[in-house]
Amino acid sequence: MKRVLIPTDFSENAWNAVRYGLELFKDEECVFYLLNTYTPRIASSRFMAVSTENGQSATSSHDCSKRGLYALTSRIGKSFSNPKHTFKTISSFSLLVDEVMEAVRKYGIDLVVMGTKGASGLEEVFMGSNTVRVIKAVKNCPVLVIPEKFEYKKPTEIAFATDFNRFYTHSELEPLLEMAKSFKSVIRIVNVQYEIKTLTEMQQFNLGMLRKYLKGVEHYIHTVSELNSVSKTLELFSSEMEIHLLAMLNYRHSYMERLTREPIVKRMAFHTKNPLLIIPELSMKIVPKTESEGEISFSN
Repeated sequence: MKRVLIPTDFSENAWNAVRYGLELFKDEECVFYLLNTYTPRIASSRFMAVSTENGQSATSSHDCSKRGLYALTSRIGKSFSNPKHTFKTISSFSLLVDEVMEAVRKYGIDLVVMGTKGASGLEEVFMGSNTVRVIKAVKNCPVLVIPEKFEYKKPTEIAFATDFNRFYTHSELEPLLEMAKSFKSVIRIVNVQYEIKTLTEMQQFNLGMLRKYLKGVEHYIHTVSELNSVSKTLELFSSEMEIHLLAMLNYRHSYMERLTREPIVKRMAFHTKNPLLIIPELSMKIVPKTESEGEISFSN
């Protein structure tokens, strides 16, 4: 049974991520962990229950968080009644990144699904500061980022961005392979080069291993010239090829690291218009501890 963690601040943007996750796994047995974190007003931020009065106590913040989670599960029950899905709620006095890492470890989470806003300020030009922090911090679980207002589309066209400079293990690619097989997707391997040139012997070997892993999955290789920035290039490629989901591995010197470090001016055009699947290197499955959160399930 798949375990999916969805952080929420009860906004419509967060609801959109919930909706995407429920649609994506509508045919699978899943446990969804709905997470809301809260702190005192001075530290409140996105994905935390926001205080409405100065000096609000942790107890009242906790009550607000619990009420929000109850309302969310009720909304899910009315909109997405699915006997294959079970829901557990987590209300925590903690920082978002810390609690996401703890939940991944404690419950053996297979995937984190997060919503992200478009550019609303310089710090959030890329995909939102909290989202980037989670991607950088979570080392043992893929993170699926859902753009603001994105309407669910079955991911039958998936782009996998790579420069072939790193050897990928089969376990690292498992989230990508699993999704491709589930939706009979076409995987378009895209290599962005500043100057188009022949692959080195090492790159050719890594490409060969990648194609070996993808045996049985329809896939194509695309080499494209970098246009101003990696982010802009991937955005244009995704648009032209009508990509439904963009996937990357997150490791040192990877495209993902380059995206998060590009200058603000270069990142301004990249608002993750498609869902973005970030896979950490050397993924390891965590065995969950005993679950103690409240369980809610819906059926027809």
